[in-house]
Amino acid sequence: MFKTAALTAGLAVLATAGALHASPLTPERVTALKTAWGEGIVKIGSVHTAGGDYQAAAREHIETFYAYGVSEVLFKPTLASEDQFRGSFDEALSYFVGGDIAEDKGFAIAPYTAVRWENEGTTIVGDVAFSMGNYYFTKTDGSEVKVEYTFGIRQMENGELKIVLHHSSLPFAAG
Repeated sequence: MFKTAALTAGLAVLATAGALHASPLTPERVTALKTAWGEGIVKIGSVHTAGGDYQAAAREHIETFYAYGVSEVLFKPTLASEDQFRGSFDEALSYFVGGDIAEDKGFAIAPYTAVRWENEGTTIVGDVAFSMGNYYFTKTDGSEVKVEYTFGIRQMENGELKIVLHHSSLPFAAG
């Protein structure tokens, strides 16, 4: 009887662990994450424009999409030149809405009305996906800002996808 109960308990643990990864890491899930990330950037700007708590919106965005507090995050934002890398939650927050770092003007409070993606490719290795291409931020006048991106996205133990690598930069301009 004890062996049967132990076996049943062990199978339940395995079933629960399997359920956590019931959705495999796929290019479609990566695309969905990137789309939602873009919608989050638009939301931060619209909350700011409406006079709402845009800092709370930015905190929620970072908590939702980045692995700060769970894993090391390698983040090189587009408009960062003096403090190029943002390895902490607070440094990312400063970049998105302005704050402790002098060069930060609040990228996400611009505001933007849409984010459009052109994916060059996505490679999946185990529980990590690498995705690279261009994304276009639509300004309120309808013009777009083209930015090059590379994301590293990890499927966490609970099945959620989180950004662990984010590099973006403006395209090279011959001068």
